[in-house]
Amino acid sequence: MGDWLETPPGHHLMAWEQGLLDEIVVDVFGYHALQLGLPELAALRSNRMPHRWVGHTEPWVSTAANAQTVSLQCLPEVLPFPAESLDLVVLPHTLELSDDPHQCLAEAVRVLRPEGRVVICGFNPASLWRWRREGLPTAVEWLHPRRVRDWLRLLSCELAAQHHGLYRPPFHTPGWLVRSAWMESWGARWWPPFGAVYMIVAVKRVRGMRWVGLARTARQTTSSGRAVPVLGRVPRVPDNPAP
Repeated sequence: MGDWLETPPGHHLMAWEQGLLDEIVVDVFGYHALQLGLPELAALRSNRMPHRWVGHTEPWVSTAANAQTVSLQCLPEVLPFPAESLDLVVLPHTLELSDDPHQCLAEAVRVLRPEGRVVICGFNPASLWRWRREGLPTAVEWLHPRRVRDWLRLLSCELAAQHHGLYRPPFHTPGWLVRSAWMESWGARWWPPFGAVYMIVAVKRVRGMRWVGLARTARQTTSSGRAVPVLGRVPRVPDNPAP
Protein backbone atom coordinates (compact mmCIF):
# COMPACT_ATOMS: atom_id res chain seq x y z
CA MET A 1 0.00 0.00 0.00
CA GLY A 2 2.80 2.41 0.87
CA ASP A 3 4.62 1.83 -2.43
CA TRP A 4 1.41 2.28 -4.42
CA LEU A 5 0.76 5.64 -2.74
CA GLU A 6 3.88 6.96 -4.50
CA THR A 7 2.28 6.38 -7.92
CA PRO A 8 0.19 9.05 -9.74
CA PRO A 9 -3.17 7.46 -8.83
CA GLY A 10 -1.90 7.05 -5.26
CA HIS A 11 -1.11 10.78 -5.07
CA HIS A 12 -4.55 11.51 -6.49
CA LEU A 13 -6.18 9.35 -3.81
CA MET A 14 -4.14 10.95 -1.02
CA ALA A 15 -5.08 14.45 -2.16
CA TRP A 16 -8.81 13.67 -2.22
CA GLU A 17 -8.83 11.90 1.16
CA GLN A 18 -6.65 14.53 2.83
CA GLY A 19 -8.87 17.40 1.74
CA LEU A 20 -12.06 15.65 2.84
CA LEU A 21 -10.63 14.52 6.17
CA ASP A 22 -9.53 18.08 6.95
CA GLU A 23 -13.17 19.16 6.60
CA ILE A 24 -14.65 16.26 8.57
CA VAL A 25 -12.43 16.09 11.66
CA VAL A 26 -11.98 19.82 12.19
CA ASP A 27 -15.34 20.13 13.99
CA VAL A 28 -15.08 16.92 16.06
CA PHE A 29 -14.44 18.00 19.63
CA GLY A 30 -13.17 16.07 22.61
CA TYR A 31 -9.87 15.17 24.25
CA HIS A 32 -8.52 11.98 22.64
CA ALA A 33 -8.26 11.05 18.94
CA LEU A 34 -6.64 8.09 17.21
CA GLN A 35 -5.61 7.47 13.61
CA LEU A 36 -5.19 3.74 13.11
CA GLY A 37 -3.10 2.79 10.09
CA LEU A 38 -1.80 4.48 6.93
CA PRO A 39 0.57 6.95 8.61
CA GLU A 40 1.38 8.44 5.19
CA LEU A 41 -1.94 10.27 5.54
CA ALA A 42 -2.18 13.06 8.13
CA ALA A 43 -5.80 12.36 9.00
CA LEU A 44 -5.76 14.35 12.27
CA ARG A 45 -3.79 17.42 11.24
CA SER A 46 -6.84 19.74 11.27
CA ASN A 47 -8.29 18.34 14.49
CA ARG A 48 -7.84 20.40 17.66
CA MET A 49 -7.97 17.74 20.36
CA PRO A 50 -5.11 17.99 22.87
CA HIS A 51 -4.23 14.26 22.69
CA ARG A 52 -3.80 12.70 19.23
CA TRP A 53 -2.09 9.43 18.37
CA VAL A 54 -1.14 7.64 15.17
CA GLY A 55 -1.19 3.86 15.57
CA HIS A 56 0.45 1.33 13.28
CA THR A 57 1.48 -2.30 13.37
CA GLU A 58 5.17 -1.40 12.92
CA PRO A 59 7.39 1.53 13.92
CA TRP A 60 7.34 4.02 11.09
CA VAL A 61 8.77 7.50 10.54
CA SER A 62 7.37 9.63 7.75
CA THR A 63 9.47 11.61 5.30
CA ALA A 64 6.46 13.46 3.88
CA ALA A 65 5.72 17.01 4.95
CA ASN A 66 2.07 16.41 5.94
CA ALA A 67 2.31 12.92 7.42
CA GLN A 68 2.61 12.19 11.11
CA THR A 69 5.06 10.02 13.03
CA VAL A 70 3.77 6.78 14.50
CA SER A 71 3.40 7.23 18.25
CA LEU A 72 1.73 3.90 19.07
CA GLN A 73 2.62 0.40 17.86
CA CYS A 74 -0.38 -1.93 18.18
CA LEU A 75 -2.63 -4.35 16.37
CA PRO A 76 -5.91 -2.95 15.03
CA GLU A 77 -7.82 -5.96 16.37
CA VAL A 78 -6.56 -5.41 19.95
CA LEU A 79 -6.24 -1.76 20.96
CA PRO A 80 -4.46 -0.78 24.21
CA PHE A 81 -7.22 1.57 25.33
CA PRO A 82 -9.96 1.07 27.90
CA ALA A 83 -13.56 0.99 26.78
CA GLU A 84 -15.21 4.34 26.02
CA SER A 85 -12.00 6.37 26.29
CA LEU A 86 -11.62 8.00 22.84
CA ASP A 87 -13.66 10.69 21.12
CA LEU A 88 -12.54 10.10 17.52
CA VAL A 89 -11.13 7.10 15.64
CA VAL A 90 -10.06 7.35 11.98
CA LEU A 91 -9.57 4.13 9.99
CA PRO A 92 -7.94 5.03 6.63
CA HIS A 93 -8.11 1.74 4.68
CA THR A 94 -7.45 -0.08 7.95
CA LEU A 95 -10.31 -2.55 7.57
CA GLU A 96 -9.15 -3.59 4.10
CA LEU A 97 -5.62 -4.32 5.30
CA SER A 98 -6.70 -6.14 8.48
CA ASP A 99 -6.83 -9.92 8.84
CA ASP A 100 -10.17 -9.60 10.64
CA PRO A 101 -11.94 -6.41 9.48
CA HIS A 102 -15.08 -7.00 11.54
CA GLN A 103 -13.07 -7.41 14.75
CA CYS A 104 -11.05 -4.35 13.86
CA LEU A 105 -14.20 -2.26 13.53
CA ALA A 106 -15.68 -3.73 16.71
CA GLU A 107 -12.52 -2.81 18.61
CA ALA A 108 -12.63 0.74 17.29
CA VAL A 109 -16.25 1.11 18.42
CA ARG A 110 -15.43 -0.40 21.81
CA VAL A 111 -12.90 2.32 22.67
CA LEU A 112 -15.23 5.11 21.50
CA ARG A 113 -17.16 7.17 24.00
CA PRO A 114 -20.92 7.49 23.58
CA GLU A 115 -21.57 10.03 20.80
CA GLY A 116 -17.97 9.55 19.61
CA ARG A 117 -17.25 9.39 15.88
CA VAL A 118 -15.53 6.85 13.66
CA VAL A 119 -14.34 7.73 10.14
CA ILE A 120 -13.71 4.89 7.66
CA CYS A 121 -11.96 5.16 4.28
CA GLY A 122 -12.07 2.32 1.77
CA PHE A 123 -11.98 1.27 -1.87
CA ASN A 124 -15.37 0.85 -3.50
CA PRO A 125 -15.76 -2.48 -5.38
CA ALA A 126 -18.64 -0.96 -7.40
CA SER A 127 -16.38 1.39 -9.37
CA LEU A 128 -14.21 1.59 -12.48
CA TRP A 129 -11.13 0.86 -10.38
CA ARG A 130 -12.52 -2.51 -9.37
CA TRP A 131 -12.52 -3.72 -12.99
CA ARG A 132 -9.03 -2.44 -13.67
CA ARG A 133 -6.92 -4.03 -10.99
CA GLU A 134 -3.60 -3.63 -12.82
CA GLY A 135 -1.32 -1.36 -10.87
CA LEU A 136 -3.57 -1.24 -7.77
CA PRO A 137 -2.73 -2.57 -4.29
CA THR A 138 -3.02 -6.36 -4.33
CA ALA A 139 -3.13 -6.99 -0.58
CA VAL A 140 -6.33 -4.97 -0.11
CA GLU A 141 -9.69 -6.65 0.50
CA TRP A 142 -12.30 -4.46 -1.14
CA LEU A 143 -15.26 -4.05 1.24
CA HIS A 144 -18.54 -2.75 -0.09
CA PRO A 145 -19.80 0.32 1.82
CA ARG A 146 -23.16 -1.38 2.34
CA ARG A 147 -21.40 -4.17 4.18
CA VAL A 148 -19.54 -1.70 6.38
CA ARG A 149 -22.80 0.10 7.17
CA ASP A 150 -24.39 -3.19 8.22
CA TRP A 151 -21.49 -3.84 10.61
CA LEU A 152 -21.84 -0.37 12.06
CA ARG A 153 -25.56 -0.87 12.60
CA LEU A 154 -24.90 -4.11 14.47
CA LEU A 155 -22.40 -2.24 16.65
CA SER A 156 -25.01 0.40 17.61
CA CYS A 157 -23.53 3.11 15.38
CA GLU A 158 -25.62 5.54 13.39
CA LEU A 159 -24.59 6.73 9.93
CA ALA A 160 -23.82 10.45 9.94
CA ALA A 161 -22.43 10.96 6.42
CA GLN A 162 -21.08 9.06 3.41
CA HIS A 163 -18.91 10.53 0.67
CA HIS A 164 -17.69 9.15 -2.68
CA GLY A 165 -14.89 10.33 -4.94
CA LEU A 166 -12.33 9.48 -7.66
CA TYR A 167 -14.35 8.79 -10.80
CA ARG A 168 -11.52 8.95 -13.34
CA PRO A 169 -9.65 5.72 -14.18
CA PRO A 170 -6.41 5.03 -12.28
CA PHE A 171 -4.08 6.17 -15.04
CA HIS A 172 -0.39 5.87 -14.18
CA THR A 173 0.46 8.71 -16.53
CA PRO A 174 0.04 12.17 -14.97
CA GLY A 175 -1.01 13.61 -18.32
CA TRP A 176 -3.97 11.25 -18.65
CA LEU A 177 -5.04 12.02 -15.09
CA VAL A 178 -5.15 15.71 -15.97
CA ARG A 179 -7.05 15.11 -19.22
CA SER A 180 -9.69 12.99 -17.48
CA ALA A 181 -10.34 15.53 -14.71
CA TRP A 182 -13.75 16.31 -16.25
CA MET A 183 -14.97 12.90 -15.10
CA GLU A 184 -14.88 14.00 -11.47
CA SER A 185 -17.64 16.58 -11.82
CA TRP A 186 -19.68 14.33 -14.09
CA GLY A 187 -19.33 11.36 -11.76
CA ALA A 188 -20.29 13.34 -8.68
CA ARG A 189 -23.44 14.49 -10.47
CA TRP A 190 -24.60 11.44 -12.43
CA TRP A 191 -23.21 8.35 -10.67
CA PRO A 192 -22.14 9.39 -7.14
CA PRO A 193 -22.28 5.88 -5.54
CA PHE A 194 -19.72 4.53 -8.03
CA GLY A 195 -16.67 6.49 -6.94
CA ALA A 196 -13.47 4.52 -6.47
CA VAL A 197 -13.14 5.56 -2.82
CA TYR A 198 -15.74 6.10 -0.09
CA MET A 199 -15.59 7.72 3.31
CA ILE A 200 -18.13 6.84 6.01
CA VAL A 201 -18.73 8.86 9.18
CA ALA A 202 -20.69 7.17 11.98
CA VAL A 203 -21.69 8.11 15.53
CA LYS A 204 -21.73 5.68 18.44
CA ARG A 205 -25.13 5.57 20.11
CA VAL A 206 -25.77 4.08 23.54
CA ARG A 207 -29.38 3.38 24.34
CA GLY A 208 -30.24 4.50 27.86
CA MET A 209 -32.76 3.10 30.31
CA ARG A 210 -36.21 4.59 30.71
CA TRP A 211 -37.59 4.77 34.23
CA VAL A 212 -41.26 3.82 34.18
CA GLY A 213 -41.90 3.44 37.92
CA LEU A 214 -43.84 0.74 39.73
CA ALA A 215 -46.69 -1.07 38.08
CA ARG A 216 -49.97 0.03 39.59
CA THR A 217 -53.40 -1.54 39.16
CA ALA A 218 -56.32 0.72 38.54
CA ARG A 219 -58.70 0.88 41.47
CA GLN A 220 -62.34 0.37 40.74
CA THR A 221 -64.43 2.75 42.84
CA THR A 222 -68.22 2.54 43.20
CA SER A 223 -70.09 5.75 42.95
CA SER A 224 -72.80 6.43 45.52
CA GLY A 225 -76.08 7.56 43.99
CA ARG A 226 -79.48 8.61 45.39
CA ALA A 227 -81.60 6.14 47.35
CA VAL A 228 -84.32 4.74 45.12
CA PRO A 229 -87.59 3.66 46.89
CA VAL A 230 -88.64 0.10 46.26
CA LEU A 231 -92.39 -0.45 45.98
CA GLY A 232 -93.75 -3.66 47.40
CA ARG A 233 -96.05 -5.24 49.98
CA VAL A 234 -95.36 -4.14 53.55
CA PRO A 235 -96.16 -6.79 56.17
CA ARG A 236 -99.03 -5.90 58.59
CA VAL A 237 -98.20 -5.64 62.28
CA PRO A 238 -101.01 -6.90 64.61
CA ASP A 239 -102.59 -4.49 67.15
CA ASN A 240 -102.30 -6.79 70.18
CA PRO A 241 -99.25 -8.92 69.77
CA ALA A 242 -99.13 -12.11 71.76
CA PRO A 243 -97.11 -12.03 74.97
